[in-house]
Amino acid sequence: MKIALVSPYDFTWPGGVTAHISQLSNQLIGMDHDVKILAPYSPSRADDLDHNVVPLGRAVPIPSGGSVARISLSAWLYRRVRRILEDEKFDIIHLHEPLAPYLPLAVLQSSKSVNIGTFHAFHGSNRWYRWSCPVLKHWFRRLDGRIAVSPAAQSHVGKFFPGEYRLIPNGVDLSVFSDDVPPLAEYMDGKINILFVGRLEKRKGFRYLLEAYSCLKWDFPNTRLIVVGPGNPDKSCYRILAERNIQDVVFAGVVHRQLLPRYYSTADIFCSPATGKESFGIVLLEAMAAAKPIVASRIEGYSYIMSHGQQGLLVPPKDSGALAQALALLIQNPELRKNMGNRGRIAVNDYSWTTVAQRVVDFYRLTLEGVNGSKA
Repeated sequence: MKIALVSPYDFTWPGGVTAHISQLSNQLIGMDHDVKILAPYSPSRADDLDHNVVPLGRAVPIPSGGSVARISLSAWLYRRVRRILEDEKFDIIHLHEPLAPYLPLAVLQSSKSVNIGTFHAFHGSNRWYRWSCPVLKHWFRRLDGRIAVSPAAQSHVGKFFPGEYRLIPNGVDLSVFSDDVPPLAEYMDGKINILFVGRLEKRKGFRYLLEAYSCLKWDFPNTRLIVVGPGNPDKSCYRILAERNIQDVVFAGVVHRQLLPRYYSTADIFCSPATGKESFGIVLLEAMAAAKPIVASRIEGYSYIMSHGQQGLLVPPKDSGALAQALALLIQNPELRKNMGNRGRIAVNDYSWTTVAQRVVDFYRLTLEGVNGSKA
């Protein structure tokens, strides 16, 4: 099949949706499909774009759901999009966040192919959907098939656009994230390593992990907190660090994708204290693939992936005391850490990209058959 994958977000910046599209593209190409990615971009960062990415429209940063969405708002997109679609004649156009401005809407308006939409978000779009729902219904009706990555994502979009959605989750590359990746030697000094991976944004809840760690450090001095991801701590985090004189907090910043699995391998415990608005939890899958026990917030997107007491422990969001208690339990029980990590390693097989991509392709074919059948 000839397939276009459409991203509303700047493909030169890291993010959950762009990572999903990139991985799906690799899998589809490996299955002998012809794939192109249509996405906005930042010209200054475009040198590293894959050869099959078609850059469309310069991206501008827009605040969204406690994060920043880098999207294109160019009014010239329609003409370029129409020409590309006429030249390529895709069998399937798979749009991610298909109702997000502006590129997906331009593609849907011009498409004569079978259109599939995947809905990822559980945050940031309520106001957009509520305000623009009457107008967006025009584009929503142009979707021949709809996918949601989780029940949380389906519930979010379904409030405004009810209909049938196929549930197909995000995936994880088990050839990259696994339990036999070598750890980073500089952190293998006998200390218990707690790992956080994510953007340092308010909704990721890093402040609560820092508060929990500041308490843990008194009772368990042989611990270390490793922080991986873009951004800088906010004022409240700096205040906690200064007032409590917390030691052994390592800010690794952005690390290369090839190096990231080694950070998971280095960890003894993975912690994701997000405060909400997460439709999924790719970082949880990565930790499970590395056979690491997890302490995470009990939010809808995370509860879909892991079960309390099985792959790790779930605690109330924004509760640094509960977070500290859960981390302390795992620090004191190496056998419990091992058992939870092993259970996670087994459970994550259902989310391998090989499995997920095949489910997507099966849905493509089913939708194609339905559309062709209705035209017969």
